[in-house]
Amino acid sequence: MEKFGLKFKVLSAKVQEQTCRGNLSYSQLVQKNARDKAEEVAGRVPEGIIIAADTICVQDGKIFGKPKDIPEARRMLKQLSAKPQWLYTGLAVIKKTKNKNRLALDYEKTKVYMDKLSFGQINNYFKQVSPLDKAGSFDIQGKGAFFIKRIDGCFYNVVGLPLRKLYLMFKKLNLKLFIFPLTTTFYLLTTAFLSGCSTEYNLATKQEEKYYYSTDQEVRMGQSINRRVEKEWKSSGDLLQQKRVEDIGKKIAAISDRKEIDYHFRVLDDDEVNAVSLPGGYVYVNSGLLDKVANNDELACILAHEVGHIVARHSIKKLQAMQGYSILRLLVAVAPGTAEVGNAADIAFTQFLLGYNREDELLADQLGARYAKLAGYDPHGMITFLIKLQDINRRMPLTERNYYKTHPYVPDRIRVVKQELGERIDFGDYINIEQQPHEDK
Repeated sequence: MEKFGLKFKVLSAKVQEQTCRGNLSYSQLVQKNARDKAEEVAGRVPEGIIIAADTICVQDGKIFGKPKDIPEARRMLKQLSAKPQWLYTGLAVIKKTKNKNRLALDYEKTKVYMDKLSFGQINNYFKQVSPLDKAGSFDIQGKGAFFIKRIDGCFYNVVGLPLRKLYLMFKKLNLKLFIFPLTTTFYLLTTAFLSGCSTEYNLATKQEEKYYYSTDQEVRMGQSINRRVEKEWKSSGDLLQQKRVEDIGKKIAAISDRKEIDYHFRVLDDDEVNAVSLPGGYVYVNSGLLDKVANNDELACILAHEVGHIVARHSIKKLQAMQGYSILRLLVAVAPGTAEVGNAADIAFTQFLLGYNREDELLADQLGARYAKLAGYDPHGMITFLIKLQDINRRMPLTERNYYKTHPYVPDRIRVVKQELGERIDFGDYINIEQQPHEDK
């Protein structure tokens, strides 16, 4: 609250938090506790804005609140680290005047994935951080961040006060608390509240990354672009070819580091040697590319490369950087038939056809080899196909959609794959230049 320039006082609510939900849902429980706290404090102040919150942690139908003592905190954190959990925060805002009270009530939920912790790690953590005032016994804004693998949803909800949700509740009550001069503080508010917030640890990039659009919104973007692709591009009529791609693709998706979305694999009737992935789990392979693969191992590596882009969320990050988010807003629109959505989908798909930057492509190669191997295919298929594509691209006229046209040089890519597989790197693997000029034939 201080970061956003708000003056406030902290008052302890003299109410007993309800910990058993009875007939209430989890969201109803936290909203009830928040409302009870807000109403109790409102009875003690003459006027003003009262904000109250209540957070619980839920795993396998069990509610975890604040621990009573260190032994309970130790057991609680050990259990929570074994599986993903949901954090629910109820929010109650009361606008109290001399004449009446107005109440806004809402909640936020976020899914948290942790590393599995030993009791030794937990004890070391508790030596540095007191767990007794924290739902679930950990603090994500502090040293607890070191063992958080991924967050699906609002980061600030895990901290305890979902700021964007709070902002929307202020709007509902017609509160003007966030009307400030055009300063750095105002800019931060605009970014955090209007764009949404989702900070996640990306298993592919091994980094904590911020996304302005949730997984659900990413899926809707993919659906919007997919609808446009279905109108503009013809699917292959070869059902066996389609089944082959789907079967291999599903095996790759099943062992990938991102399983919270559904993956869709489709063969397009196009002679270009190309494949492309969209936000939210959509992968397209041209029939021209399938004609060039020697076996299922090479095809698995191609599909795993595209799945790697989706896992690392390269497409959503690329879209976030385009045109001040106007395209993304259109792609998540609820009116899929409008011309604006169609135009945005065309622009987005064209961007994906043009490829990603060098770092993204090398990471997708690395993940592709890893996922292909985990799915039971020979990851060396990535190397044999790369060498084949190098020869194909030299012999073909350059077009906007040449597969790997914008990718790093093939020797550089082979080196990354070999490193992923733990193989010896040869001198030639470091010579990342084309050995022959491109030929038009």
